[in-house]
Amino acid sequence: MWNGVSGRAWIDAQELLDRLYKPFEDLLVDVVAAESPGAVLDVGCGTGATTVAIARRLTATGRATGIDISEPMIAAARARAEDAHVPAHFICGDAQVQSFAAASVDMIVSRFGVMFFDDPVRAFANLRRAATDNATLRCIAWRSGEENPFMTTAERAAGSLLPALPPRQPDAPGQFGLANEHRVARILTDGGWGDIDLRPIDVPCSFPEQALVPYVTRFGPVARVLPDADDETRARVIAAVRPAFDRFVHGDEVRFTAACWMIAAAAV
Repeated sequence: MWNGVSGRAWIDAQELLDRLYKPFEDLLVDVVAAESPGAVLDVGCGTGATTVAIARRLTATGRATGIDISEPMIAAARARAEDAHVPAHFICGDAQVQSFAAASVDMIVSRFGVMFFDDPVRAFANLRRAATDNATLRCIAWRSGEENPFMTTAERAAGSLLPALPPRQPDAPGQFGLANEHRVARILTDGGWGDIDLRPIDVPCSFPEQALVPYVTRFGPVARVLPDADDETRARVIAAVRPAFDRFVHGDEVRFTAACWMIAAAAV
């Protein structure tokens, strides 16, 4: 998926998504700046916005590395860093199984990149092996779908028109895969992390109204099945979905609150 339609969608909408998720980038950059680690690993770095921003804030001896499973997104990340003349480094690989150098990372961060692991305990254990004994972990992940109505509006509005639309499964890899705080604590503990703290954060987000339909038709569960629909069904889906977002539209801007966890842990 991330090497196909979803990866291409993120690249095509890079400017929009950079704006949309800038508040989360700022949160992580501020945490990195406060701790001043020598080496930072950004997991699920996508097109590299957070990795590059972190690299800018690190001292001359610091190093920021991003890892993502998507080849096209990593290529875009490398181009971004080169264009910005920022010494960020990128790895195309799966953080769950990547052979990181042992004890090579002082801080691990992620902006919505750790909810997709098939085996999250194995993944966080692998990240723990990459971490130094004094390393910290700071990840942002979505809370539940119920707490994020903006993120589930499209599928609720289009469900009757798209029989192939798969229902979300609790705790399954995906956007809300780390919504359950007790499960997250168990995963991190079993993966070798301690001092675990999940702090709820509610972050205002916005983007231009004119980007709403392109956003809905390229991201999320509806976007994954819409390409297989015929033109008539596609038109009916858009006609049903767009009005469902009216409560989030304020003039020429879409606004919503993202209900997330700021996950903190330390190597043990």
